[in-house]
Amino acid sequence: MTDIHNIEHLKSTRKKLRNNLTLAEARLWKYLQRSQLENRKFRRQHSICNYILDFYCPAEKLAVELDGGQHYTEEGQEYDEKRTELLNKLDIRVIRFTNTIIFENIEWVLTQIKEKYRPPLSPP
Repeated sequence: MTDIHNIEHLKSTRKKLRNNLTLAEARLWKYLQRSQLENRKFRRQHSICNYILDFYCPAEKLAVELDGGQHYTEEGQEYDEKRTELLNKLDIRVIRFTNTIIFENIEWVLTQIKEKYRPPLSPP
């Protein structure tokens, strides 16, 4: 299978998005960067196939998406459903938050992310 992560033709778009985070993305990134959340490494603006994820934790195969107004249109919801379906087929789980909740209750958001971590493997 061809590598599906960080496809070259999306490189400039990823860079542009990383350099222009929304206020909600910048706030959440403060808590995710440098493996601060239970020592899990997150990447921002990581692409998988032709989709660019807001945040991605490779060890957990977990995508964290922040939703602004464009996600609440019919077209936006259809796009998100199609994208989530593809990611789920790749065994990548997706958790979504509104931009508003990032500012209103960041501790709850961080707890929700941690609860999506896969349980550690039990020794045989």
